[in-house]
Amino acid sequence: MRITVVGGGLAGCEAALYLLKAGYSVELTEMRPQKMTPAHKTGGFAELVCSNSLKSTDPYTAKGLLKAELRLMGCSLLKIAAECAVPAGGALAVDRVQFSEKTGAELAKYTNLTVTRAEAEEIPVLPAIIAAGPLTSGGLLDKLALLTGSGNLFFFDAAAPIISAQSADMSRAFFGGRYGKGGEDYLNCPMTREEYGVFWEALTGAETVKLHGFEGAGVFEGCMPVEVMAKRGRDTLLFGPLRPVGLRTPDGERPHAVVQLRKENAAGEMYNLVGFQTNLTFAEQKRVFSLIPALKDAEFLRYGVMHRNTYLNSPKVLTAAFRLKNSANPLYIGGQLSGTEGYVESIMSGLLAAVALDRELKGLPEAVPPETTVCGALSRYIAAENGAFQPMNANFGLLPPPDAKRKQERGKAYHDRSLSDLTAFIEENRIEPFFP
Repeated sequence: MRITVVGGGLAGCEAALYLLKAGYSVELTEMRPQKMTPAHKTGGFAELVCSNSLKSTDPYTAKGLLKAELRLMGCSLLKIAAECAVPAGGALAVDRVQFSEKTGAELAKYTNLTVTRAEAEEIPVLPAIIAAGPLTSGGLLDKLALLTGSGNLFFFDAAAPIISAQSADMSRAFFGGRYGKGGEDYLNCPMTREEYGVFWEALTGAETVKLHGFEGAGVFEGCMPVEVMAKRGRDTLLFGPLRPVGLRTPDGERPHAVVQLRKENAAGEMYNLVGFQTNLTFAEQKRVFSLIPALKDAEFLRYGVMHRNTYLNSPKVLTAAFRLKNSANPLYIGGQLSGTEGYVESIMSGLLAAVALDRELKGLPEAVPPETTVCGALSRYIAAENGAFQPMNANFGLLPPPDAKRKQERGKAYHDRSLSDLTAFIEENRIEPFFP
């Protein structure tokens, strides 16, 4: 049987790989590079457009536990990510070029795959998974709005700038992670109270790009431009991306503020400014960010950009298995278009949508992972009634509290319960072929 997957991003690639392993013929449609988005730079599969970090690997955190759950289910892209990892302390960060190339190479192994490089302007021939991403093109977006009857919601998203590692002033910077963890994974750029004050004044008064067509959409709290955050108060950044907690300069002093830079590629030639998603004009980014002492003469290899993100009003139109409710035939939505927010969360939605589609085609009942798992709780969130629905990251607030009296024991309790329940779920539902 032939299945169409629209979108060659994280969710689309994960879904396609699962279905290919299951023996289906898959047509993977991707409009890049014939038609580019405002955020993408290449036509490569699984291109990461914002940060290169897939967040925490600590299994006792929600994001770390989600990774453990997906590994238990044989997730293809997390295996590739591990092969492309760059040092990032307690996070999984990747060389984004290697990651995209390896994903493309993995897809190319399958003779039952057909890749179509063209813009999808119509709802594809069913069965299908639409994982066209937060920058879904206009024609397909219009058809989805017509099909769902719910319209679409919009929010802003922003990418952080990248600098040349050699251009940083190492006399004003130091390597190290918070509380001594992570070795030399982060390059820290400290600021005194006076230096921070000058930086904050410049940042809050800097010129931003005029976003014609985006007016009134608002700012998504989960990916806020640094200048918007700064305008919420002089000290707001000190509790966010510039927090000095857990960091000490080589002479043992605690800085007033710290800008952290993370490796962008395995060679360590490029660094991105952690938490510095921005909508400042390019000229203003150069002027303002150069006020960070260690970046006084920084060479910017890529300036930050802001772009549109689009998602469906999922509680009204999707089931917890990512299936479109009003479709008589199998049609699933994956990735950020479904209302999941974050790289790994998008991968999760692609995998679960593929699993659900496979089950439907085999005449099996819908099966959603338990609510005690991060993937199950997040899947249920996107389908739950919500008058003010917004995309959601993995977090423990979505799960029922575990039986743990002490706060420091809760992470382990969430972890142990989740993996136990997920293992039972896989076995009881005979879900195949999860494993590569």
